[in-house]
Amino acid sequence: MDDELSVESRSVSQARPAWGAVVSMGLGVFGLVGAEFLPASLLTPMAMELGVTEGMAGQAVTATAAIALVTSLFVSSVTRRIDRRLVLLGFTVLLILSNLLVAAAPNLPLLLTGRILLGMALGGFWTMSAATIMRLVPDRHVPKALSIMMSGVSAATIFAAPMGSYLGDLVGWRNVFLTAAGLAFLVFLVQFATLPALPPRGQSRLSTMFEVLARRTVGLAMIAILLVFTGHFAFFTYIRPFLETVTLVGPTAISGILLAFGIATFIGNYLGAFLLERSMRLTLTLMPLVMGTLGFALSLFGGNLVADTGMVALWGLAFGTVPVAWSTWITRAIPDETESGTGLFVAAINFAIATGAAAGGLIVDSSGVVNVFLASGAVLLLATVMILTRVEVPVVTAEA
Repeated sequence: MDDELSVESRSVSQARPAWGAVVSMGLGVFGLVGAEFLPASLLTPMAMELGVTEGMAGQAVTATAAIALVTSLFVSSVTRRIDRRLVLLGFTVLLILSNLLVAAAPNLPLLLTGRILLGMALGGFWTMSAATIMRLVPDRHVPKALSIMMSGVSAATIFAAPMGSYLGDLVGWRNVFLTAAGLAFLVFLVQFATLPALPPRGQSRLSTMFEVLARRTVGLAMIAILLVFTGHFAFFTYIRPFLETVTLVGPTAISGILLAFGIATFIGNYLGAFLLERSMRLTLTLMPLVMGTLGFALSLFGGNLVADTGMVALWGLAFGTVPVAWSTWITRAIPDETESGTGLFVAAINFAIATGAAAGGLIVDSSGVVNVFLASGAVLLLATVMILTRVEVPVVTAEA
């Protein structure tokens, strides 16, 4: 019976794209990533009121990333018998509870508890996102739908940190998280109204994820993904000290440059959909090549405000296409176990965040921030070579 429902659900999605549901997925991403970014802009007042150091308060970010990684590996098997609509709505409920708990937290342990709930929601939602999207629209619209969903990341990048900082100064950091909880509740209402029933598919056991990873095509792709995102996060984590010490600009200019990066990333989401319609291999290969070249250019020739701003923005444009391109690759290369593939994708990204930031920190402390960009460029060029020579790109026949 479940198989019949799955087939029926897929046939309906193929006939009538559920764009409202796609938009609700993008809103979910915006709420989750926005909440993830908020502590970065509110760290000082949070630490001061809770009576802890900024380093200790910063563990709110670490806790979220760590739990997101673990959740991405287990969520599909734990929820394998539950309608995906209910699971996704449950993650949005966790987002609401997380923001409420952080807003009310009288001490660091309860604040970290709230951030753990966010990590569960973040890792779980991302793991199911690509598989959900491919059931909401016909195959030919998957890149476009993924770009709409991924635009939530860019929107969060543009708005969450600066608005969080601004509102925090006006009404206090606790009220910022209350506002985030209110926005998450609105997201829940939109998702409740637009997401159709999505009966579970595939085996979705923990062993299935390892079986998928053992596929040669998938294993090599995950290594390439790890390289691309490690190179990116080594760059992005240390962009501020680079701008301060090499470009020699102050906080206002840095905010403007990062805003340009965020806007360019937003545009890149849609550029990715456009390029994927023409060539998936070109998109997967070209973007890390562009980013790696920019890493070398910034490290060797950085120091001019206009040029550096342009290169950082171009990096954002190129990076904006990357999540869309790889998510599309997963839906094409692993159509039978997309949730497991996306779980591996999310785990690889979270591992890359930790690896890129940690390795970059060692390089900064030992030889300076310029060498971080050199290393980032080298890793991205290595990723380019691997994608070009080792990653298999599925050929998809056009639909009528």
